[in-house]
Amino acid sequence: MKSIISYGAKEVSPHDIQVKAENNFRNGFFCCEALMSAIREGFQVDVPEQVIAMSSGMSVGVGRSGCLCGALNGGVLALGMFFGRTEMLGPKDPGVNALLALTHELHDWFKANNAKNASCCRILTKEFDMGKGEHKEQCIAYTGICAGKVAEILCRELGVKNIDSEPIGPYVKKESAQV
Repeated sequence: MKSIISYGAKEVSPHDIQVKAENNFRNGFFCCEALMSAIREGFQVDVPEQVIAMSSGMSVGVGRSGCLCGALNGGVLALGMFFGRTEMLGPKDPGVNALLALTHELHDWFKANNAKNASCCRILTKEFDMGKGEHKEQCIAYTGICAGKVAEILCRELGVKNIDSEPIGPYVKKESAQV
């Protein structure tokens, strides 16, 4: 697909973008912001930092409502940043339909690979006390795998070389160390 924005990356490691998104979350961004920042940086996208700000309200299931996972929201926004439209071309526009197919692919992959077969933040975090931050490590991991998958899709669609030998894998829950 042809991107609507300029980017400088010739080769990308989706695994590096995964780690960058995870670190962005650990260091103060929410899920959606962390993913957008990692994609923007990893693909050397020629757009202002305000695209990160644009994603802020999508975090924690859309404004802490617990609806669509913020990491998945970020992935959809990132794909739209590259392949979205700015003209009112109607529902049969092949470009927007191609984008919708990519976001559908991301949605289905995310559900199949997060160990809970869900895209709703409320379902993904229901066993955690959100006020105590118990969900954070899981959400960091979800943000990472989603960012990595977005990077894989972007590499494929843009013709950017994916330098990783292994695809982004599913979420694997880390067990607490026994004392």
